[in-house]
Amino acid sequence: MELRRPGLIARLSAPLRGMGQRFILISLVIAGFGFMLLGKSDVVLVDRLRSSVADVAAPMLEAATHPVQAFNRGLTNIRELFALRSENARLRREVARLRAWHATAQALAAENKSFRSMLNYKGPARDSFVSARVIADGRGPFVKSVLVNAGVRDGAAKGQAATAFGRLVGRVTLAGARSSRVLLLTDLNSRVPVIIGATRTRAILIGDNSPRPRLGFLPENPDIKAGQRVVTSGHGGVLPAGLPVGRIVAGEDGVYRVQPLVDFDRLEYLQIIRFKTVGAPEAEAADKPKRGGRT
Repeated sequence: MELRRPGLIARLSAPLRGMGQRFILISLVIAGFGFMLLGKSDVVLVDRLRSSVADVAAPMLEAATHPVQAFNRGLTNIRELFALRSENARLRREVARLRAWHATAQALAAENKSFRSMLNYKGPARDSFVSARVIADGRGPFVKSVLVNAGVRDGAAKGQAATAFGRLVGRVTLAGARSSRVLLLTDLNSRVPVIIGATRTRAILIGDNSPRPRLGFLPENPDIKAGQRVVTSGHGGVLPAGLPVGRIVAGEDGVYRVQPLVDFDRLEYLQIIRFKTVGAPEAEAADKPKRGGRT
């Protein structure tokens, strides 16, 4: 008999629970309708009631948000701490690597200086340059060039190299009195002799109106890998040697391309290098004896 009492109590209390739930539901519906009618009849009273409830609830809500905000700040600080530790470790590795490269560069510079003094080598004087601002962008589907506000009166001349922060942009193809036209590396008519990486492989950088010019006139089975540095070779005396151009990117269908070091969409100022090309008309005129003079 005692074992049956819990089941009997549950059966007797079930109707009571159902009646209580229905009563609560009906009460909530009636209260909702009452508030709606009250809001329609007395808007001012409802607004005051809402304001009073908000005033009472605001401090409690604000107090409840403080622990959450403190917890979020703590998580943010912990994340930043872990990020700083990883960043610090990365910077330490970078500093160690740069120190090794610095020591290597110093040794190579001293060795190079010794060799230059032994050979009495005189490199090309290309320290002289003129700075110019890009005043017009003539790039289009078939032409990749810019106009700068430096001309012959400023020392610019046809064939001179144009650089941005020491990196090759192109060469001057037309020099006026006050302005010059610079043909970019990506133009279809651009041809630049270059040297690739430490292997010193020679090639011609050929523009094809794409963002990455291709390499042409390569030797058979060239030792070329992605990421290798490309600089000007100075062959033909048209451009100075050693100007940074770009890096090799993965070739497609056996065609090697170069990612330029310059963002051609953000060109503002260029430096036009005053480099006397080999076989320039001025040099040839100076070397030839004057007509009627002694030889």
